[in-house]
Amino acid sequence: DFCDSFYYHSGINIGGEKMAKYDKSEKWFGEKNLEGFLHRSGMKAQGWPDNMIKDRPIIGIANSFSEAVHCNSHLRNLAEHVKKGVIAAGGTPIEFPVISLGEFFLTPTSMYLRNQMSIDVEEMIKGLPIDGVVLLSGCDKTTPAMLMGAASANIPTILLPGGPSLRGDWKGQELGSCTDCRRFWTELRAGNITQDDYDSMEESIYRSPGHCMVAGTASTMSVISEAMGLTLKGAASIPAVDSRRLTLSNKTGQRIVEMVNENIKIENFLKKENFHNGISALMSFGGSTNAIIHMLAIAGRTDVNIDLDDFNTISEKTPVIVNLKPAGEMLMEDLHYAGGVSGILKNIHDLIYKNVYTVSGEKISKIIEESEIYNEDVIREKSKAINSEGSISILKGSLAPNGAVIKVAAASKKFHEHTGKALVYNSAEELSDNIDDPNLDVDENTILILRNNGPIGGQGMPESGFLPIPKKLLDMGVRDIVRISDARMSGTAFGTIILHVSPESYVGGPLSLVENGDLISISLKNKSLDLLVDEDVLKQRKSDLKNNYLINDYKRGYGYIYQKHILQAEEGCDFDFLKR
Repeated sequence: DFCDSFYYHSGINIGGEKMAKYDKSEKWFGEKNLEGFLHRSGMKAQGWPDNMIKDRPIIGIANSFSEAVHCNSHLRNLAEHVKKGVIAAGGTPIEFPVISLGEFFLTPTSMYLRNQMSIDVEEMIKGLPIDGVVLLSGCDKTTPAMLMGAASANIPTILLPGGPSLRGDWKGQELGSCTDCRRFWTELRAGNITQDDYDSMEESIYRSPGHCMVAGTASTMSVISEAMGLTLKGAASIPAVDSRRLTLSNKTGQRIVEMVNENIKIENFLKKENFHNGISALMSFGGSTNAIIHMLAIAGRTDVNIDLDDFNTISEKTPVIVNLKPAGEMLMEDLHYAGGVSGILKNIHDLIYKNVYTVSGEKISKIIEESEIYNEDVIREKSKAINSEGSISILKGSLAPNGAVIKVAAASKKFHEHTGKALVYNSAEELSDNIDDPNLDVDENTILILRNNGPIGGQGMPESGFLPIPKKLLDMGVRDIVRISDARMSGTAFGTIILHVSPESYVGGPLSLVENGDLISISLKNKSLDLLVDEDVLKQRKSDLKNNYLINDYKRGYGYIYQKHILQAEEGCDFDFLKR
């Protein structure tokens, strides 16, 4: 079949026969000269004897642990268990730190620094004397950044995500971060709960290390990675503090040694078929819109060509079968107990490439064959889907010539076909200062617009797309209206929200031409997003546009590089010089 033929012609032996010497580490530690002397001395200074340095693979453990990223705060412990596995399999581990990106403590946004982290990972992998690497990731941007860097470095690689946090618990209610943070914030603004009620959730929403336990970006990227074959089975769903994740870490350490011996590089799991399976998992999982940008960026580091049309094509035939917040009701813990990613793949087996190998050395077909589903309300049959089509649609039209995205599974059906008047805000600050004005000219058919929050104008395309509903409408009982921006949105959020409008407004995209009262038309059936204003009027508005504000951070350093080289959303927001 295709995959067997592929592995044969690549010179890869899945059976475990040693195919190559440890060229990189042997050259570094084996030479009998001054440099070799110093290299071996550096290892011996840390307690490694000769027999642990020579004639065995050196395995890097790229650790994104950080106390500034609570999702990743347990990764040191996982690293110790990876080391045990590496040693048991005959390798020697070298743990090294890389930049870590968290959502809660980093400004202006973690997305601003995703590409910098990918460069860090790539250069450390290429610069260190390692023959294979295990990537320890967790919070949203750490997984795509590490995969982007590893794809460019291209050595034997396994991803080990940190896993989801335990489910939240507050007054007898199961909480999911941060879907329920947002839901109760809306109720606080509406006056239905007190500030003391809301404050009391702070110790209840996150009960352990690990990433958000809903279908947010971190969970989504882990699910995609497992479906693509970049992790061992269970890596996406085992809870962060479950002892089985320690066992998985050990197995990951053992398997990376075998992959080095078999000379299986990460490029073998970044083929068109792997990306197809990843997109199929994204759609059936009800995953985050952010994953589209990240998958485009990862693919951009390879020879594989995927674009926005691929997401629509797969979405149209892939139902949402996972009952997880925000589109559903359950949490990542429930998904693991129900059967995990292998259970998802089992129920969409006819929509994916089953002859694709994973880093375990097994085909997806075998993993599916051995999988079981223990809760059919969590992992549903296609006939009982949460949504008959995939979770995300790509829209194009006069307002978004290069595309925009909407999480259909979390949107109100009454807005799937909608025309409304625009209410425009030029910044998140302007919106925040005015959104609760009781005299705001707004009703439930109004379309809120936020601009200047794209890759350049927003200094990293912040997750500001979850625009608050005006208090005037909240008081009337309205809980959703159409919202459009060139920003991103947390995968934990929900509502009829259109994002990633491209080209962004800061660089003169059509969003920059919208004025209050303009009619905007949305059609999910036609996959369209249009500004209903005469072309002559738009031409005059464009000629009247003034130069946009200058962002101070773009004058020097990383910001200068960022502004000069960042790509738009439809190209993954990578730097142009990092694409293959």
